[in-house]
Amino acid sequence: MAGRQQWWRMRRTGVRRCLAVFGTLVLAAAVVPAGAQPAVAATPWLTVSDGFASFRVPAADLESAFGTVSSVVVEADFGPSFAIADLGLGRSGDAWTSVIGPLRPGLYHYRIRADGTKLLKDQTNATTVTSDPTWSTFLVPGDSASLLADVPAGQGGTLGTVSYPAGPRQARSATVWTPPGYDAHRRHPYPVLYLQQGADGSRTDWLDLGRAKQILDNLAVRRRIEPMVVVLGDGNGRDFRQELRAIARAVRREYNIADDPARRALAGASAGGTQVLRSVLTHPGEFGYVGSFAGPLTDEHLRINGRAVNAGTRLLRLYTGNMTDPAHNPTYRTLRTLDRSRVRHDFDGVNPDDGHTWNAWRENLADFLPRLFRPVHDHRPSVGHLPLIREFATPAPGSTPTPWLTQDANGDTFVTVETGSEFASAGRVTLWGNWAPGGSWVNVPLTRTGDRWRGTVGPLKPWFYYYKFIVDLVSKKDTANPTQITSEPTWSTFLAPGRAARPLTDVPAGRGGTLATLTYPSTVVAAERTAYVWTPPGYDPARPEPYPVLYLQHGGGQNYTDWVEMGRAKQILDRGFRDGKLVPMVVVMGNGNVPDFGKELLENIVPAARAAYHISHDPARQALAGLSMGGFQALDILRTHPGEFAYIGTFSAGVFNSTGFDVAAVNDGTKLLRMYTGNVTDFVYPIVLSTMATFDTLGIRYEFAGVTPGPHGWDAWQKNLIDFAPRLFQPDGADGAAFPGRRPAPRSGPGR
Repeated sequence: MAGRQQWWRMRRTGVRRCLAVFGTLVLAAAVVPAGAQPAVAATPWLTVSDGFASFRVPAADLESAFGTVSSVVVEADFGPSFAIADLGLGRSGDAWTSVIGPLRPGLYHYRIRADGTKLLKDQTNATTVTSDPTWSTFLVPGDSASLLADVPAGQGGTLGTVSYPAGPRQARSATVWTPPGYDAHRRHPYPVLYLQQGADGSRTDWLDLGRAKQILDNLAVRRRIEPMVVVLGDGNGRDFRQELRAIARAVRREYNIADDPARRALAGASAGGTQVLRSVLTHPGEFGYVGSFAGPLTDEHLRINGRAVNAGTRLLRLYTGNMTDPAHNPTYRTLRTLDRSRVRHDFDGVNPDDGHTWNAWRENLADFLPRLFRPVHDHRPSVGHLPLIREFATPAPGSTPTPWLTQDANGDTFVTVETGSEFASAGRVTLWGNWAPGGSWVNVPLTRTGDRWRGTVGPLKPWFYYYKFIVDLVSKKDTANPTQITSEPTWSTFLAPGRAARPLTDVPAGRGGTLATLTYPSTVVAAERTAYVWTPPGYDPARPEPYPVLYLQHGGGQNYTDWVEMGRAKQILDRGFRDGKLVPMVVVMGNGNVPDFGKELLENIVPAARAAYHISHDPARQALAGLSMGGFQALDILRTHPGEFAYIGTFSAGVFNSTGFDVAAVNDGTKLLRMYTGNVTDFVYPIVLSTMATFDTLGIRYEFAGVTPGPHGWDAWQKNLIDFAPRLFQPDGADGAAFPGRRPAPRSGPGR
């Protein structure tokens, strides 16, 4: 226990050092604002650099708003398919902090949630979402988000406002965008697009969340759209068509717009898209161009005059997101209805990477606008979009154990989970898992379904995933999933199949190595302890030459079971051997939770392994590797017993000082010292960099594997083992590199 406490003290110290270094890097870069600069001069709660979002929320600010809080998250569209998800913050000194990324280029909106129910806007970010003032936004720039950036001052269009009557003694407003160079006296009136938002929003949503002005400005500057006027109305009146007529009359009085149906367009997102679609099908001929962004028909028995619709409509284009989009299945049915009614229409295909989100609708708008008021010859789906050939159906509640996996046409996995009825009275249930960028962890809210909670998450790339339920801030196991994690009893796991997950996939029965347990006495803790031992297929205890051996250690808070249950070590080793990448070796996974690991390893684990297995005593045939705490332990063995293990691997680990290293002995006795780290979301990242700088100064030879995308977690460590194991005990000059995409590492230096 003393050793574990010492490790956690070291971990906290490492976190503080990591945050200090990382904070210096990211605070130098300001948030890319979504249309406004912060209103106050306070230190930003959010900084963004190279796609990584770093949050640092002062505890005093939260206490001022809510009093004492015990749980803080950032609620944002960080989940798969840009779903709203919770990113947990940890208390570090006087602030609550976390880092996530790299995020895909695009606009994100976020707010702070404390103790599950208390919501707070980022007081240091002046961007606003008018329809819900608790949200703020930020833009991650990049080529794929170039249409969302502000154009140079003076080059874009102009926003105006018109008022219109919405009932007795009631007036409402609409926002109007006019193109660059708008001429109120132009001989030919401008074509006009009426653009609707979804339910429970306002006309400003297309500006605050949809970046409609930036999209229009950029397309206009690039001359990719016809000069047009765009009207953003609320659309939440009792009678959609009556309100639309009132808006049109008001806009015609103040702007030079066409009244010809062939020069009028109508589009909307979500519920606004449903209004648009129903209007054009029941009153054809009023708008020549129509777009429905994830807004399917809700009335499948609608009487549709296909001939009239076709005669009066030049373009009808429908859009939808993937299986997480509530519009996905209704869109399938809508398409069938249009086919039966012989209504000509375009379908943009299923957006494989997005659900029912503003990110999808921004892409829809950017696709739709260039098709207006001009001949269009390309009616195909957007590049990469998928056919919609069937509805997405999940099992009835309570009928099938979860998780339930399905795949799209790209081979990506969507996972549906469901709680039991024991949480029927819960107020909020989320699904925590490693499905954020790089394997980071976010909570996706679940939806109450009868007396259960259910949700679908995806798309998930082929790999290994782990998850748990958070029920009113308490971690709970998915009891329907039989997988067990000894050190994390509330976790469950599943494998998303696919080519990229092959190294983690079981080999055919009887074709892999053997996994056994080894019990050994520990003189350090005066107790019997257990290790896992993997032996290769065909292991022969009587062969003339002893097997080389790798001692593979776990991290803090874990034990000998984790490399098997979480690290997929057996599958990685089995696959590596079958693919001819591994030298036949024995792998020993011991328990490193001791106050004196050197003594435990050299006096207890190693002698027990040698007594039970035909393994080499030659240091040149011995390797030691570990993740996190296990990596720190491996480096300590390198310092105190140089040459005892010719191969050393450290996964997210380093040293805190340079004293005690016999450089000559280390270099003479070490064939390979290979270091790994996650990206800046790995709290050990700066420690690894400083360790390599220390080794450079001392003259210790090492290899740097390059940054493994991901945080301080299993996604990175699995990849580290996949890369490291084939490099062991190879003949001189052989390169056993196994992990796809890994670039050759330098012999020394950080190699950034």
